[in-house]
Parts: sequence; C-alpha cells; structure tokens
Amino acid sequence: VQLVESGGGLVQAGGSLRLSCAASGFIFSVAAMGWFRQSPGKERDFVAAISRSAGTTYYADAVKGRFTISRDNAKNTVYLQMNSLKPEDTADHYCAANFGARADYASGLQTDYDYWGQGTQVTVSS
Repeated sequence: VQLVESGGGLVQAGGSLRLSCAASGFIFSVAAMGWFRQSPGKERDFVAAISRSAGTTYYADAVKGRFTISRDNAKNTVYLQMNSLKPEDTADHYCAANFGARADYASGLQTDYDYWGQGTQVTVSS
C-alpha cells in the first residue's frame, strides 16, 4: 500500500491549493479516505474525510465551507481543494486510507485509518 501526496506549497492568505493523494497497492474503491494535518509542535488533527462510495463527506469545523474533499476512483486519487487559505492552515498535510468496517462512513478518527502517506507541506503567508 502506498499513498503519495502532492500539491503543497507556499501561498498567500486568501489563495487556493489543491492537494492530491495517489494510491496504489490496493483496491482504492474499498477504502474510505481522509486528510489530516500537523503543525509544528502540535498534534495531528483531522481535516476532511470521504466514504468509499463518495456518498458521504465530513469536515473539521476549522475548514468547513473552505475545503472540499473529493475522489476519483478511476484514477485512484483523492483530492483536497483548499480555498480562502489562512495562515493557521500552515501544516504538513497527510492522506490516509481506512479499510475497516467504518469505510462506509467518512470518519474523523485517526484510529480508523490503516495506512498513511508521507505528507505534503502547506505554508500560508499573511
């Protein structure tokens, strides 16, 4: 199982970025997917999740209305569109795959996720 994030970078406040997470080594459509982030000196936090059918999404309050999670099962890729970025969005962003019984749901629990990518850095300047 491999998850490879891309699309991070430096952007000014108010700008946008789209993160991608390319999955390989498993049947992508059976896994729910999530995005999490970790700022220096802080714990890793939930950002957004999408069920394996893409029928359900779930967002952290901090990003609701600004971020959109989506997936393309034909391309084995999950995306995170981030708009109206704020300096407090600065963090390493990680995607994760959930194969368990809760894969029909968009879970925000880190313990539900089985595999993690290496992360992509997002820096938002003020």
